[in-house]
Amino acid sequence: QVQLEESGGGLVQPGDSLRLSCAASGFAFHLYAMGWYRQTPEKERELVAGISISGDTTAYADSVKGRFTISRDNAKNTLTLQMHSLKPDETAVYYCNANYYEMDYWGKGTLVAVSS
Repeated sequence: QVQLEESGGGLVQPGDSLRLSCAASGFAFHLYAMGWYRQTPEKERELVAGISISGDTTAYADSVKGRFTISRDNAKNTLTLQMHSLKPDETAVYYCNANYYEMDYWGKGTLVAVSS
């Protein structure tokens, strides 16, 4: 059974940091490109950061470059998103995604709320 379980969300103040984790199971994690997405009721789901199967290549939305870092541990089947200098408009549900050709898996998401 494929599972992607996000954790680490919560309520933080503007400028704070937060670290999200995604625990993967039930599939060959090391073969899948991974990514973090976020969504609010007002916006479509958007890609925040992506990482290649080896971890050598990463990509970020322009709005988070220099503040967010995506990483993966293929030995532990985990994906991480380190976020710094969070802004109120980054309040969203953050989702973990695994992709391999037509195979596309999603977690249930974790809420990140940035508010003073």
